[in-house]
Amino acid sequence: MSRRTSFVAVALAVTVLATAGCDRAGVPGDARDGRASGTVTVFAAASLTESFTRIARDFEAANPGVTVTLNLAGSSALANQITQGAPADVFASAAPKNMATVTEAGDAEGTPLVFARNQLVIAVPSGNPKGVTGLADLTRPGVKVALCAEQVPCGAAARTALTAAGVALTPVTLEQDVKGALAKVKLGEVDAALVYRTDARAASSDVTGVEFPESARAINDYPIVALKDAPNPAGARAFVAYVRSTPAQTVLAAAGFQAP
Repeated sequence: MSRRTSFVAVALAVTVLATAGCDRAGVPGDARDGRASGTVTVFAAASLTESFTRIARDFEAANPGVTVTLNLAGSSALANQITQGAPADVFASAAPKNMATVTEAGDAEGTPLVFARNQLVIAVPSGNPKGVTGLADLTRPGVKVALCAEQVPCGAAARTALTAAGVALTPVTLEQDVKGALAKVKLGEVDAALVYRTDARAASSDVTGVEFPESARAINDYPIVALKDAPNPAGARAFVAYVRSTPAQTVLAAAGFQAP
């Protein structure tokens, strides 16, 4: 074979391989090498808003060309959206119960992994004008309290803590996620709310978090999983792995989350 003939043969082979590669390059996440690319859609509990906003930005920086889209809401609402067919790549829940809704429906890819834990505090306006020091104070006349609805993880945790303390409490409002309960305090519509320690810390310019011992009986595990019908499966796996990495765990710890 002449040198020219050999060159043409090699060139044709490269062209064929390149064409095949182009056919596969359009697959989100680039399944050939497992690298993340394209858009990664993450459904995450509202209490993860600040942390996941930072983690998503860091993940994008570590994976040029990737865009992370966050859908942040109550875990129960997110779980229902997923089981009803909403397109998502990753689900991060504030409690195992809501994750179970997704896994039992067959919508999870693999086993969910706990990546953080969270604990309740009593959020009160700055200066604590009602002098709240514990759960029993929330039952005093004239003290208006917001709780999360019981199907929401922060609401279930609040009910567990109140039961452990032997406190019967009637809230003036039940919110669909922890940010809603916290907003009632910030707006002055209630005197206190049971929220996560991380949310009170994020709003420390407006509220004070009062610790109470019964919160230790209601610590929430936060599981995460890639979803079975993820539009971007490689991106989903990469994001889940990143959330469990040291850089992301450092962000979560700084926000007040506990290690799993």
